[in-house]
Amino acid sequence: MSIAGYDPSAGAGVLADLKTFAALGVYGMASITALTIQSTLGVRKVIGLDPGTVVETLECLAQDVRFDAIKVGMLGTEAVAAAVIAWLEGQKSVPVVLDPLIKSSSGKDLLDARGCEILRRAGLARANWITPNLAELAALTGGLVPANSEETEKAAQKLHRMAADCGNSALKIVVTGGHAKTPDDLLLVDGTFRWFPGEWVQTTSTHGTGCTFSSALAARIALGDKAWQAVERAKSYVTEALRHAYPIGAGNGPLNHFW
Repeated sequence: MSIAGYDPSAGAGVLADLKTFAALGVYGMASITALTIQSTLGVRKVIGLDPGTVVETLECLAQDVRFDAIKVGMLGTEAVAAAVIAWLEGQKSVPVVLDPLIKSSSGKDLLDARGCEILRRAGLARANWITPNLAELAALTGGLVPANSEETEKAAQKLHRMAADCGNSALKIVVTGGHAKTPDDLLLVDGTFRWFPGEWVQTTSTHGTGCTFSSALAARIALGDKAWQAVERAKSYVTEALRHAYPIGAGNGPLNHFW
């Protein structure tokens, strides 16, 4: 299940999530939280949807099917964030992967300030996994963007303490390093760090990497992978999707989800 925004260029959001789910052999459904006007050149406008409509969609689907994993991406507004996380409280048995989208790569806000506060409290309390990139990690913890592995580990530990303060000491944290010079990913689970070395792929087709990683992680969890396996396989999938991508549009194009 994907709960995320709509990207008409299909590089990110629910369309990228559904492509990822299909590529990895799981059946995907989606509830759209916001509409965007964007292309490969960036996000022009964000239109938040009515939170009641978002939740009604989720309730309708939940009455019909059982979810094996839920990926939460762009929420857009405080009202939608609050409504979605409240609905997730009724899905306690389902693992939730939270991709804390706060700003687009082009600098457009994807969640308002009060919505960010909801992520820091209710979001951390409910999620089983969270997948911030370095900038999102800094925004969530109120610090600077980590400049090296030691700073990344310290910031991840701080985020884990924040989750524990919210009653969720079991939160698994994956810090994605795609924006770093060396795109390594960090997994923090049960107080232990594990690094996953990354490979820099020279391409302009980088739109939607975070959405794709988190949805691939959710798919691997639904398929029964252990924590480290899910991260390793999701990272490998994104790397190959980057490697096999071909230019679309005049800006940062999408990955090749069906490589």
